[in-house]
Amino acid sequence: MTDNRQRWSQEVTRTSNALDLEPGVFTWSDPAAIARSLRDSAERSERRRAEPFRSAMSMLNFYLNRVGARLDPQQRQRLEAAKDELRALYGRPRRAG
Repeated sequence: MTDNRQRWSQEVTRTSNALDLEPGVFTWSDPAAIARSLRDSAERSERRRAEPFRSAMSMLNFYLNRVGARLDPQQRQRLEAAKDELRALYGRPRRAG
């Protein structure tokens, strides 16, 4: 069953109506680069259904939720930091705390 869920998740990430992602974007070590890539993908996409910020943030949250406990703690921190970077790119307030 886990194998099927992983395949489903990979398929959604690859064929999402929201974004065409750069390969390996969620494995990068620079949160600002991750955020810029997600922003650029969202703004280029002609298939997204929501505004670019929501599409980019949704894809980031989707990845975090799908990987869950298997994600390396340091990479989770980078991806959480990428959320703040993404908010900053769109002039949205950063998380409190």
